[in-house]
Amino acid sequence: MQTGNGPTQKGLAGDGPTRGGPAGDGTAGGGPEPGRKGARLPAGVYLLAFSLFAMGTAEFLLAGVLPAVAGDLDVPLSSAGFLITAFALGVVLGGPPFAVLSLRWPRRTALLATQGVFAAGIAVGLLGGYEVLLLTRVVSGVAYAGFFAVASVTAISLVPRDRTARASGVVVSGLSVAMVAGGPAGTLLGHFVDWRGGFWAVVVLTLAGMAGCYAGIPAGAARGDAGRGAGGGRPGVARELAAMRDPRLWGIYAITVLTTAAYMITFNYLAAMLAEVTALPEVWIPAVLALFGVGAFLGLSVGGRLSDGRPHAVLLAGSAGLVLLSLVMAVAIRHAWAVVPAVFVLGVAAFVVNPAVYGRVFAIAANAPTLAGATTVSAFQLGISGTPVLAAAALTRGAGLASVCLIGAVLAVCAIPFILADRASAGRVRDGAGDQGAGG
Repeated sequence: MQTGNGPTQKGLAGDGPTRGGPAGDGTAGGGPEPGRKGARLPAGVYLLAFSLFAMGTAEFLLAGVLPAVAGDLDVPLSSAGFLITAFALGVVLGGPPFAVLSLRWPRRTALLATQGVFAAGIAVGLLGGYEVLLLTRVVSGVAYAGFFAVASVTAISLVPRDRTARASGVVVSGLSVAMVAGGPAGTLLGHFVDWRGGFWAVVVLTLAGMAGCYAGIPAGAARGDAGRGAGGGRPGVARELAAMRDPRLWGIYAITVLTTAAYMITFNYLAAMLAEVTALPEVWIPAVLALFGVGAFLGLSVGGRLSDGRPHAVLLAGSAGLVLLSLVMAVAIRHAWAVVPAVFVLGVAAFVVNPAVYGRVFAIAANAPTLAGATTVSAFQLGISGTPVLAAAALTRGAGLASVCLIGAVLAVCAIPFILADRASAGRVRDGAGDQGAGG
């Protein structure tokens, strides 16, 4: 199995040119040939998903133990909240520069290095005071973003051209498990032992992920070889930066930020709404949150299987679903019998778009995917971390908790024009490729 070559991307039926089309919407050469539909993905893809689960748990764990952290470190709760912000800043601002600096590293080396730095950052932070923990959260955020970006590029290099979005969906599923299972489980562990207990578990799981990646991911070639193919030649920093100047890529990032914020603003306040508006017994709230995760798994599975062929159809369906379901949630939250199925379907719509996002990013930046992939991770994080600001703007003005669902609907509506613009752009590229073929 070839891993030294870069990401591969199938010609997007109905959405873009086939392999060998114009650079920037075709596919990088190399990589495995198309395989049997429905065939099992390589074990390396699942190892990457497990590693992302381990590392992503640290992101969602802190919120559940924040009061304990503030009390133990003798800082105000607001200061403890900066620990969440520090991690987000590391992801948003540090991931892309790290991707460029590590461009020439072999993929497995980059994966192991980011996992090692992440685990070391978490461990050192647990041994120091507030200032040390604040600094190591930034470092861990950078390492997390770097791993996420390299893992995405590695995953699509391990599969045939017709399963790249599906492979991306499996890797991203690790993050959804971290959100709905890893974070709550770590919080529970922290309540039984000490708030540090969940984070020590993250360190152990990350080290296990390192061992798995070392054993299951081929050493491959330098990631600078990733773009060899349609564009020819060996790409470096210049080509990565040139790919980032494509306005279509920034349209996809806008879609990423808006759709992520659209569902996260509801999910972030879902527990509070279930307790205060639905009046659901506290013992049932974790089960409803887990139901969102079940829907997320289904959405990733469906999106991964459909996005290789029709990414824009998936993006439009997912965004329209977010609009509709956010509006439904604003009403259904008052009735337990209605909100439970609505939460499940919201999880499906929320995560069905993620494989399509990655499919488009790696189609547009096929010859220089590393920095583009890292920036995609930053866009996801920006969508997650920006929701408290939007929610606070409504809640501090006296709006009810259910108003966050309406904000989510507006955000999803705003994503649709960007999706339509990208679909039109892909159509023009496809038509231009056809004209060139006829002229030749």
